[in-house]
Amino acid sequence: MERAAQWGVPAVLLNHRDYDQREALDAQVAQTLQDYQVDLVVMAGWMRRVTQVLIDAFPQRIINIHPSLLPSFPGIKAVEQALAAGVKIAGCTVHFVTLEVDRGPMIIQAAVPVLPTDTAASLHARIQVQEHRIMVEAIAHLTSIWQ
Repeated sequence: MERAAQWGVPAVLLNHRDYDQREALDAQVAQTLQDYQVDLVVMAGWMRRVTQVLIDAFPQRIINIHPSLLPSFPGIKAVEQALAAGVKIAGCTVHFVTLEVDRGPMIIQAAVPVLPTDTAASLHARIQVQEHRIMVEAIAHLTSIWQ
């Protein structure tokens, strides 16, 4: 909220604990986004499943970033999963959000080499650099084809 205020970006806080059903929260999220005439919903660090209510409100207009080369290692602790599997290349994916977690159509991916000395923290830090890059590319691509 503080960052939004610093940049003059409107911000609304919806506390998920105020809603006893996911659909009710998603309906309020959708309404709030529609009130602000949002064209693209970008989820980063969302860490919550969405319902059909939100997906229907923004069909093919909700994207997410995930710290793995999907379809490998969906869900939580993707970097740790990659290290445990012994992969030599990890990365990140921007994808459309669907009801199935981290399974929506992919938009863009970036590969990151796994170094022999990597920890979850060091690998995740290098993946985040690529996440920031490809999220911007994905948004630019989508907005250019929608215009």
